[in-house]
Amino acid sequence: MANQAAAASSSSSAPLEEDEELLYGAESGWVEAKTTCDHLPSLSSDLAHIPTPHTPCHTCQHPKENWLCLCCKEVLCSRFVNKHMLNHYHQTHHSLVLSYSDLSVWCFSCEAYLDAQLIQQLRPVHETAYLLKFGEAPPFRSV
Repeated sequence: MANQAAAASSSSSAPLEEDEELLYGAESGWVEAKTTCDHLPSLSSDLAHIPTPHTPCHTCQHPKENWLCLCCKEVLCSRFVNKHMLNHYHQTHHSLVLSYSDLSVWCFSCEAYLDAQLIQQLRPVHETAYLLKFGEAPPFRSV
């Protein structure tokens, strides 16, 4: 009887481990954002004044899935629309962009998301974009 309980206990932990892997990113698509980036010095000096989140792509006028270049403040569409922001990066090497869809920040050069709430240089533009999108200040996250 004790052997059955031990066997049941050990076999029941395997599904829990698999569930945790799914929950914490193994297959969920979740990625951990970086808290540092060597490309931050290329940020525009005036990110307090940015286009609204409803600004269409400067090139094709597509109204959705647009990104803000954090170096020159141009609004261009994503790689899932007409790839104008990706083309902009290839032409200008402006690495840092903010998604108007979910307010995430991406660095093309690092090929990584950046934590806009933890990186001090990104916090003001993230807060401004949040205010423009939702009409209220963002909630502050405890670290």
